[in-house]
Amino acid sequence: MFCYKKSQTELMKNPKKWLVTGVAGFIGSNILERLLKLNQVVVGLDNFSTGYKKNLDEVRNSVSEEQWDRFKFIEGDIRDYETCLLSVKGIDYVLHQAALGSVPRSIADPITTNSVNISGFLNILNASREEDVSSFTYAASSSTYGDHTALPKTEDVIGNPLSPYAVTKYVNELYSTVFSRNYGFKTIGLRYFNVFGRRQDPAGAYAAVIPKWMSSLINRQEVFINGDGETSRDFCYVENAVQMNILAAIATDEMKDTVYNVAHGERTSLNELFDNIKDTLMAHGVYIDQLPEYKEYRVGDIRHSQADIDKAKTKLGYLPEYDFNSGLSEATKWYLQHLKVIKV
Repeated sequence: MFCYKKSQTELMKNPKKWLVTGVAGFIGSNILERLLKLNQVVVGLDNFSTGYKKNLDEVRNSVSEEQWDRFKFIEGDIRDYETCLLSVKGIDYVLHQAALGSVPRSIADPITTNSVNISGFLNILNASREEDVSSFTYAASSSTYGDHTALPKTEDVIGNPLSPYAVTKYVNELYSTVFSRNYGFKTIGLRYFNVFGRRQDPAGAYAAVIPKWMSSLINRQEVFINGDGETSRDFCYVENAVQMNILAAIATDEMKDTVYNVAHGERTSLNELFDNIKDTLMAHGVYIDQLPEYKEYRVGDIRHSQADIDKAKTKLGYLPEYDFNSGLSEATKWYLQHLKVIKV
């Protein structure tokens, strides 16, 4: 079993060359920042469809000039196979984060979601196999559990998918299993559970709930809750996801050819989430005097989600550094620095 702190120390002594797809996105840019601070060599691939140059600029400002010089950016699309082949040249570890997220977006446009999340995934997977990279870790999703209602969710039992997005992420897992059986190319999938934190975009129709509500409350805008507010999620701070990506990348072969839940292992209802965000902002001097408004349930949503993280703990040495409250506190500090704030 690995120790995250010890693993980071070893990486600094023996730097590797990493590819991070979706590097300008929310999770990708946080992974990039951690790797550069560990003095790793990183190639980043992004087409800026959901990522932003400002995320890369923020990373640049958080690391030394020498560390930033270890980063090479390729602007390109994973749906182009030649771009994928170029990006994996000489790479040791691949962390595939690029995807078109959001259940509602996939329902509105299943064709594009399929193209990016399945064809694009297959491109980078096969290119990595051809290059014979040491390890391939990809962002899977808790949406794969579908209509399976038992809690907490364990990796070996899933239900029927409830959205095109869930279908695409499940197909990623199927392709990974097939590549292991047919080519001996073993991978690790990380089933993310509602990851949140700094650089998560609050704008747009498909923004995640925490940044969207954070921005709305800061700017005196309405907050809408789908359903009765008792829908619950296992919210996971982004640094926990970064830890899991690094642990997965350095895992031995016997730990691969499988998926792991990435979460904290606790549930928070939407009503509780609203109160927590409100209280955290009030503690920072942001005046909040509104209540949420309730709407219909959202199509494709599951009622409750909570992860069993014992497998990740036992096999990879995963120990979440942040629980929901400490993660929300860190995220709030970032949003207060980057969004317009109306104080008391």
